[in-house]
Amino acid sequence: MSKRIVFFNHKGGVSKTTSVYNIGWMLSKTNRVLVVDGDPQCNLTSLILGEGFEEYYSDPITKNQNLKDGVEVAFKGKPQPISAVNCTSPARAPNLFLLAGHANLSAYEASLTFAQTSGNALATLQNLPGAFSELIRLTEERYNIDYTLIDLNPGLSSINQNLFLSADSFIIPTNPDPFSIMAIDTLKEVLPRWNDWKNSNLAFFEDSAYPLRPSNTKFLGMLIQRFNIRKGRAARPYRDNIAEIKRKIKDDLMPVLLSAEMALSVNQYPQELVDDDFCLAEIPDFQGLLPKSYEAEVPVYELLDEEINETGPVFDQMSIKRNIFKVQFEQISESLVRVLNNV
Repeated sequence: MSKRIVFFNHKGGVSKTTSVYNIGWMLSKTNRVLVVDGDPQCNLTSLILGEGFEEYYSDPITKNQNLKDGVEVAFKGKPQPISAVNCTSPARAPNLFLLAGHANLSAYEASLTFAQTSGNALATLQNLPGAFSELIRLTEERYNIDYTLIDLNPGLSSINQNLFLSADSFIIPTNPDPFSIMAIDTLKEVLPRWNDWKNSNLAFFEDSAYPLRPSNTKFLGMLIQRFNIRKGRAARPYRDNIAEIKRKIKDDLMPVLLSAEMALSVNQYPQELVDDDFCLAEIPDFQGLLPKSYEAEVPVYELLDEEINETGPVFDQMSIKRNIFKVQFEQISESLVRVLNNV
């Protein structure tokens, strides 16, 4: 069975999509990986499809192969079961499979909200809460997936709640600003409430065509991203915020997650992760490498020398940074595999 990781923070601009893309690509070097675009902005889909993005949604062969159309039969009450979606892979990452997003995914928000809040009043809605998870499961089976990474949009919607609860584990991407610090307080309240809803409703949905996935979504760690480096460390304006995010995760969020059974026991995390307050990595800004990675349609650490397309000291600096990012994402992927073995 594939292990599912959801990347979630209701705060925007914390590099959720970039994290799914970079970590998913790295994991696919040694595993079969599915990435699921649950954000109507479809940025993850755009990163993977590149220049083929618009054609994907106009070509009759591919335009319905996406998350929204994949669950349409459930949400429109059609008399046929959900079936797996056909996935696309980047040319340079053949073991990375995309379950594409859709700009109108939020059209199902009202129906799903009603299904998840109406209790047993309307049995006709029983099949909706488990529909997304079933689509992902069938797609995982079709492609023999080892790890599934789910990207969500910033918000506290029912679709986000549903996809979050369909995963085995979650990662919280953050960036070092006061709003990320404030967001941890909201997550501390929202995530246990979501989990309580699922545990309270498992029995009600167990006889539906698509039951809820019986798992508590466990915390794997956080990422701190998008800051500048000075003399080998985060620039001064960011350092206090990085320290405060780590403190709030360790002292405020972890006790709540442990109480809600949404975290592993502390001794199940690698010691270095515990020592760093459950921070999987501090990832600085990609700076000049980012537009080059967009042009080459690969992560920054996959850029070839000719794709960096610079000379002299500029090339030297960029190639050093590329290699540092490669090591960093290798280490993140290795840490995740180790932690996931305990989930």
